[in-house]
Amino acid sequence: MEKAKISVIQLFSLLFLFEMGSALVVSYGINAKKDAWLAILLAMCGGIILFFIYYFLFRQYPNLPLTGYARKILGKYVGWIVGLLYVVFFLYGASRNVRDFGDLLLSSTMSETPLLALNILFVLAICYVLYLGIEVLGRTAEVFIVILILFGIVGNFFVYLSGNVDLNNLKPFLENGWKPILMTVPITTFFPFGEIVAFTMLLPYLNRHELVKRMWLSSVISSGLILSYTTSLDIAVLGVEATERATFPLLSTIGKVNLFEFIQRLDALVVFSFLITMFFKTSIFLYSTVIGIVDLFKLKNHQQIIFPIGLILIFLSMANASDFSEHVEEGLEIIMYPLYIPLFVIIPLFMLLVAMIRNGFKKKNRNNET
Repeated sequence: MEKAKISVIQLFSLLFLFEMGSALVVSYGINAKKDAWLAILLAMCGGIILFFIYYFLFRQYPNLPLTGYARKILGKYVGWIVGLLYVVFFLYGASRNVRDFGDLLLSSTMSETPLLALNILFVLAICYVLYLGIEVLGRTAEVFIVILILFGIVGNFFVYLSGNVDLNNLKPFLENGWKPILMTVPITTFFPFGEIVAFTMLLPYLNRHELVKRMWLSSVISSGLILSYTTSLDIAVLGVEATERATFPLLSTIGKVNLFEFIQRLDALVVFSFLITMFFKTSIFLYSTVIGIVDLFKLKNHQQIIFPIGLILIFLSMANASDFSEHVEEGLEIIMYPLYIPLFVIIPLFMLLVAMIRNGFKKKNRNNET
């Protein structure tokens, strides 16, 4: 592993930007119709439950990444295979985020630019930062989280000033009952809150382990509240039907701003916000992939494989779907339950139970010996 340390503020920044990711601009939770905001809040509670599973695993092995303590808990061979599964998932998650990034730029600002060119430039920038190390990524996150907040304040100010917000679009409450909300909660829990399993690879770098719980919980709650608010704002401006149809509803929401025929075309705020969040989410997925490979294959350092893995990432981002519609369908219907439930819930929970039982027996034996 890389010999580096990140601060708790840097951890919070990375977590917050990671959870924003593409959820900030897509139709997040819209399957619950006007009650999407409530589905997201319930998903946030589910994310907190998942957090405690990952956190208690970290407490058992604070100096090891997930690929390390998987071998400690499940044995050398089974644990290695489980670790490799997570590494493949992290790489796949990174490829989906690269594709999201390229498709938004194509649909919003660079319609004549080849998707491959956008993906190559994006991945090369990420590889360069990761080559410099996790500390550089953490310090960069500290700066860009402030920029993201400023973009959010400015964008919201102009949306409200434009007079496009109609809170009646959010009424009536529970128009379709609880069923669509409860059906939406699993999807909104796994994406993006369950994806924070990637941080099990980064927590050993934290300089103050005792503050992990506070920072991680703060990031989950704050990001959940903001995502719930953003979806509500989209529905209040566009209406639920338009929000469902829109590929990137936040882009449509900010696009309606037109003050005095002068202040308009604020799409750049959303595009830059998306660039920031996707840069860090993809970086964390890719870094988790690289660190996992270094740990599993006993390599000397991470720098020697960053750019080769980056090339694989570019290929996967182009190959995982023929178009954006297929890409979205794959994420919501094909891989959601077969992939996310085992990796986010079943395997971590099983490892936690085994680790707690095993460590409990060891502690009991030591007490008996004394």
